Amino acid sequence: MSDLRLTFPDGSVRPFPAGTTGRDVARSISEGLARNALAVQFNGETRDLDRPLESDGRFRVLTWSDPEGQAAFWHSSAHLMAEALEVLYPGVKFGIGPAIESGFYYDVDLGDRKLTPDDLEAIEAKMKELARRDVPFRRRAVPKEEAIAYFREKEDEYKLELLNGLEDGTITFYQQGEFVDLCRGPHLPSTGPIKAAKILNVAGAYWRGDEKRPMLTRLYGITFPKQKELDEYLEKLEQARQRDHRKLGKELELFLITSTIGSGLPVWLPKGTVLRRTLEAFLRDEQRRRGYQEVITPHIGNLELYKTSGHYPYYADSQYPPIELEEGDAYLLKPMNCPHHHQIYASKPRSYRDLPVRLAEFGTVYRYEQSGELGGLARVRGFTQDDAHIYCTHEQLKDEIKNVVSLTQHVFNTFGMAVSTRLSFRDENAEKYGGEQQYWDRAQREIQEVADEMELEYFIGLGEAAFYGPKIDFIVRDALDRKWQLGTVQVDYVMPERFELEYTGADDQKHRPVIIHRAPFGSMERFISILIEHYAGNFPTWLAPVQAVVLPVSNQFDDYAGQVLEALENAGIRAESDLRSEKVGAKIRQAELQKVPYMLVVGAKEQEAGTVAVRRHGQGAQNAQPLEDFVEALRAEIAARTDESKATA
Repeated sequence: MSDLRLTFPDGSVRPFPAGTTGRDVARSISEGLARNALAVQFNGETRDLDRPLESDGRFRVLTWSDPEGQAAFWHSSAHLMAEALEVLYPGVKFGIGPAIESGFYYDVDLGDRKLTPDDLEAIEAKMKELARRDVPFRRRAVPKEEAIAYFREKEDEYKLELLNGLEDGTITFYQQGEFVDLCRGPHLPSTGPIKAAKILNVAGAYWRGDEKRPMLTRLYGITFPKQKELDEYLEKLEQARQRDHRKLGKELELFLITSTIGSGLPVWLPKGTVLRRTLEAFLRDEQRRRGYQEVITPHIGNLELYKTSGHYPYYADSQYPPIELEEGDAYLLKPMNCPHHHQIYASKPRSYRDLPVRLAEFGTVYRYEQSGELGGLARVRGFTQDDAHIYCTHEQLKDEIKNVVSLTQHVFNTFGMAVSTRLSFRDENAEKYGGEQQYWDRAQREIQEVADEMELEYFIGLGEAAFYGPKIDFIVRDALDRKWQLGTVQVDYVMPERFELEYTGADDQKHRPVIIHRAPFGSMERFISILIEHYAGNFPTWLAPVQAVVLPVSNQFDDYAGQVLEALENAGIRAESDLRSEKVGAKIRQAELQKVPYMLVVGAKEQEAGTVAVRRHGQGAQNAQPLEDFVEALRAEIAARTDESKATA
C-alpha cells in the first residue's frame, strides 16, 4: 500500500500509510493529543477522527480549543438531543440540527405537544444518561433508495424532503446507539466527551424558513466537556441578558421598534441619535484625514443597475420585490450602495493621476428578513452601512488595503475591542462566484501578502468570500469575550468589468481599476447593538449621549445649576440639569440608572465657591472642583476619547 504525505500547520511533511485515520496521526504525535482530539481538518474539510485518509493533503488535529472542534462537538450534541427526544417522545419527526456559533439547535415536529420547563429538564437528564454510555458515532454511506425506504417507514416527511435534494452516492447516515440520522457529519468519535448539557431556549421555526410551511419546534442547546465550563457559560449568559441591547435601549431611551411603523425598522430617539451621530462624526474625521470624499445616493435605484452588478437576482431572496412603474421601468429598494458609487466613478473620465478615488457614504440599504430572524438592532430590515469604495490601480492596491486595515484597527482599538482576522477566500464551488479565476487568484494572493507584511494574526475561511471577491473580515471580542464579525475589506476585480469602469494610464491606454469595498462598522445598527452590550450602556464619556448632569440639592440653587449648565454647553459638552423637586439622593439614583458619566451636585458651598461636587458614574463622590477646572478636564477627556469606564456595568 502506497504512502500518503500529510502537511502539518507548521509546514512539516510526514509520510503515512494510505488508509491511516486521523486518530492514528494524532497518536503518532502524542497520546495526549489523541485523547483530546475531537475531529481533524483535511484539505480544509472537517472530518471524523476515525475516517481513513486517502490522499496527500493539509492536515490538522482539532480539539476543544479549535472552533471547528467545537462545531463537531455541538453537531454531535444535536444528534444526542435528537436521540433523547426520540426516546422520550416516540414518533417525533426531525428537520435539521446544525451546530451554530455557540451550541446547536434541532427543528422537530412534536405534533400538538408544547414543551414545559419540566420537559426540558427531562431532555437534559436523558442526554446525560445517553452520553454516559460512550457509544460511537458511526458513519455509513447508503444508497438513496435505502435512505428513502428508512425514512418512509419512519413517516418522517422532513427527512424525505431533504433526501430529494441529494444525489445517490452522496448520502450518509450517522448512528449512535439506536438512533439513526441523515447527516454528512462530521461527529465526535463517541458520546462520552459530552459531560454537561443545557437546553437554552425553545422557539418556533418555519420548515426551511418558509412562512407557508409547517411551524416546527426549535430547541436550542449547549454542551461542554466539563460541568464547570457550562456553569461559567451560563453565568456569562446571565450577564449578557443584563446587557441585552433591547433592554438597555429601552431603559436608556436610545431607539424604538414598533409594529405600527414596521418590524425591523428602528427609529432613533434623541439620545440614540446623539450616540449614532457621534460615531459617524468619529469615522468622518478619520476618513477626511485619509483622503475620502463623502457622497449621498438615493434609497432606490433602477432594477437594471442591480442586474448589472449581480445583486439581483443573486440576493433576490433577501430583497423586496421590484417596484413596477407605468412607463415600464422597475425600481428596487437599495440592497447595496456599491452600484451607485460605481456610477459616480464612471460619471467623468479618470486618469491614473486621479487615482485612488475614495468615495464614502453612510448609506441606508434595505433587506427583507423574515420576522422570526429579526432581533432588536442586530437584525433589521433597514440599516445604514459606513460604506466606502476605493478605485485604484493595481500598483496602488496593496498600499490601499494596508491603509484600510489600519483604519479598521484604529476604530476597534478606540472601543477597546480585541480583534482577530479572517481571510475569506473562495472554495471549490465556482458557480456561486463571479469573475475570472485569474483575478480571484491574484486578489487572494495580494490579500494574504498584505496580511503577512502587516504581521496580522489570521486564519483562512474557505467559502466565506463575497460573490465578487475575497475579503478580510475582522472578528472582535467584546467585554464578555463574545465574538462578532464586523468590519470587512473586500478586493473586487469583477465590478470594474461589469460596469466597464476605466482610467487612462501613463501609456495613454484604457485600463480597469481595482475596487476595494470597506466598512469598519459594518452596519451602524448592528455595531451599536454590540457597543451597547460591550459597555453595558455605560459608554465612555466622549460617546455618552449625556456627558454630565447638574443636580441642585434644592430648588433654591436652580439658578446656579443653570449657570453650570450654560458653562458646560458653551464648552461643547452634552449636559442636562435635573430641576425636579426631589431629594438629591433620588436625582443621583436616576442619573446612575441613566448611566450618565458625570453628576455635578451643587448647593450652598458650591454656589459660594464657584465649584461643583463631582460624582463619577459607578464610583461615587469625588472631590469638589472649581467649575472651570472641571470643564477643562472633561473637554480634554472627551477630546482624547479615553475609556475610563473599562466597559463595566
